[in-house]
Amino acid sequence: MTKFARLYNNFQPEHYNIYLDINREKKYFSGQTTVRGYAAVKNIALHQKNLNIEFVAIDEKKIPFEIDDELNLVKFSVEHSGQIAVTVRYSAVLTDTMMGIYPSYYELDGQKKQIIGTQFETNFARQAFPCVDEPEAKAIFDLSIKFDEHPHETILANMPELRVEEGVHYFDTTVRMSTYLVAFAFGDLQSKQTVTHSGVKIGIFATKAHAQNELDFALDIAKRAIEFFEEFYQTPYPLPHSWQLALPDFSAGAMENWGLVTYREAYVLLDPENSALETKQVVATVIAHELAHQWFGDLVTMKWWDDLWLNESFANMMEYVAVDALEPDWHIWESFQSNDIVSALKRDSTDGVQSVHVQVEHPAEVDALFDPAIVYAKGARLLVMVRALIGDDALRRGLKNYFAQHRYGNATGADLWHALGEASGQDVIEIMDSWLEQPGYPVVKASVEDGQLVLSQSQFFIGEHQKNKRQWQIPLHTNYDEVPKLLADEKLVLENYAQLRENAGEPFQLNVGNNSHFIVQYDKQLLADILSQVEALDFISQRQILQDLHLLAEANKVSYADIVPLLGKFMDSPSILVNTVLYDILQDLKKFVQPNSNEESALKSFYDLISQKQVQSLGWYGQSNESNDDQLIRPYVLSAALYAQNSQVVASAHRIFEENILNLQGITADIRQFVLSNEVEYFGNSVIFERLLKNYRESSDASYKTDLRNALANVKDSTLITKLVAKLKDADTIKPQDLRGWVHSLLKNNDAQQLVWDWFRKEWTWLDKTIGGDMEFTMYITVIALVFHTPERLAEFKAFFEPKLNTPGLTREIEMDIKVIASRVNLIETEQNQLNQAVLKLVKNNKK
Repeated sequence: MTKFARLYNNFQPEHYNIYLDINREKKYFSGQTTVRGYAAVKNIALHQKNLNIEFVAIDEKKIPFEIDDELNLVKFSVEHSGQIAVTVRYSAVLTDTMMGIYPSYYELDGQKKQIIGTQFETNFARQAFPCVDEPEAKAIFDLSIKFDEHPHETILANMPELRVEEGVHYFDTTVRMSTYLVAFAFGDLQSKQTVTHSGVKIGIFATKAHAQNELDFALDIAKRAIEFFEEFYQTPYPLPHSWQLALPDFSAGAMENWGLVTYREAYVLLDPENSALETKQVVATVIAHELAHQWFGDLVTMKWWDDLWLNESFANMMEYVAVDALEPDWHIWESFQSNDIVSALKRDSTDGVQSVHVQVEHPAEVDALFDPAIVYAKGARLLVMVRALIGDDALRRGLKNYFAQHRYGNATGADLWHALGEASGQDVIEIMDSWLEQPGYPVVKASVEDGQLVLSQSQFFIGEHQKNKRQWQIPLHTNYDEVPKLLADEKLVLENYAQLRENAGEPFQLNVGNNSHFIVQYDKQLLADILSQVEALDFISQRQILQDLHLLAEANKVSYADIVPLLGKFMDSPSILVNTVLYDILQDLKKFVQPNSNEESALKSFYDLISQKQVQSLGWYGQSNESNDDQLIRPYVLSAALYAQNSQVVASAHRIFEENILNLQGITADIRQFVLSNEVEYFGNSVIFERLLKNYRESSDASYKTDLRNALANVKDSTLITKLVAKLKDADTIKPQDLRGWVHSLLKNNDAQQLVWDWFRKEWTWLDKTIGGDMEFTMYITVIALVFHTPERLAEFKAFFEPKLNTPGLTREIEMDIKVIASRVNLIETEQNQLNQAVLKLVKNNKK
């Protein structure tokens, strides 16, 4: 297997002078880059990929060079070590891969237009200019760009534009930074701008396909986020501006380029008059995440990709810290509980999952590192655990010192723990090592044995796994004073449980607040004690009981049939925290029933039983006095009622559709998806299908397009399904950035699954060629594994993907997803009859 050729040890760049001449119409660019730096040896190299190198010169003298396509290098020799200036002239084509320099397409007034943007993370800067494309190789950059410029166009970069001479745009010298953070863009853009209290210019930029007011929300959040981080980090934002750019084509969610943050349009633009609260929360947290990176990631950067979590985990935590400060009424940490924690716990329970800190040996493994459930969600949860241990004051002191010591440089995880340890007086690294260096997490079993309270830890798995002796230092966060704060050993025994219970006056609980990365398996006595007083528990504790039981059921450690009778205790909860886990469990029950079977009819009746009271109280439209929780719960209960085929709810959705037939986009955003999906599923025909598909193609509203996709993917007619699948390669209809969402949505439709699975296998080579180098490419495998649950599909999945096991960057995902599907198949076989009987019994008892 090819390993990394680490260039920085041989050549340390100090300054880049980059000139680019870009022609959009011809999809071509040429460039000349001069890199000044220190050569430690005579044989050195720069990274390049897909560049046609015309010449290489050392101190203006042309020299021989060699191209190594396998390692993405241009190699050459110097006469002596020391300071040198390497000049490379080259050319390349612009491609639609959404990597390097690439065009983004959109329509305006029926005309197809494009803007140019960049995406250089992880190692795509080498596709734009020769460089040492490693995070440790920080340098300063002078950028100048010429392009086929049209009147009134805008060009943006990391730093302000200094001047324009003979059509060339010159930008101010950057601060010292990594190559993957360099960015620029140009095209026919609109913007809205403001200034922070400290004088930083804030701007939101987008194409003119959007209404101007779609920029307002992001502008407000970005300004206040920069101001918050300056105060929280006690470190000034180091650049003169912070531009936020919405790109029509963008593979990732967003990218923290220093001073020019780029986003998918869905994550920065929204209609302030008609956007769901959840959409506003998503946009706010994404913006806060990227702006948190301007310090943690940009000012101080991980030394190598094995510490990627340093960037992403921290920004993931700080997005919630910031938004909680900016919009306290949102209670945004509830979203962390419902999304990030669940994502981390599910992913981290499969044998073979990566640890948070992981070695990187092959170039393809860099992009495979971006496992959102681990590097983002789990890492953030571990940092929340640290924050709970040391407190905010120590956290802020430690960060201030960390930034002061490593600003404009690089750091490792140990550097962060050292700074936080000094600030808090605690040995943070000793606790965190067991969490960062080991994959997975523990289940703590709590039981009463011979009158003693016994706590023991072991690694929690869902599915096939290898036995091991892993242990963690677990912050227990118990509500009993006599229990130690940490469980560092395999087992802990406390005498006289009855006395402990009497002293506390309440049921025994672990992980109060749900901040530590473990789950709890209570024995029958302890669980019964908790459930007897469940209404008195706070909502996080209620959620946690269901969350842990759900995971234990997925691992076949408890029976789903025993959980189902408990769900009624939570069905009237006013908390979104409780409702999200309740409906997660209900969603997972679908895998146990066959379509159009008696068991499915019983499950639909159960859905109706659980949701009907909330549907009646919340209705389709929000009330002026309703809570944020009401707004967030409404989509869950309406979706459940529609799955249940509740006749009144189905009829109401149809009526709303007909009342808004002339402006479907104008339907209230938080219910629009369900109205459209209901129409396609129960009242659909080719006329409705064609209209929604046309709206999807023409709309620039990302939220509306998502609703249309979810609706269209529910189509039942085989002819229309065939037509829809045929559109998957039509980039004018379905952008490559949105293709994975379409594949996932269609796979969930039983009537479309076979056709789209056949298409996927047939078009794998095309997919690999089109977006194969992208950091989220493995997610195509993931979304298939999220859906498949039969022995037949497992066999087909293995037959298709096992021959690809040796493909760099895909190995881990394929191995894990085979286990995920196999575990689901085995669970269904074991639990199906018992579960369906439990559901049927509840439904019958309710009808008496």
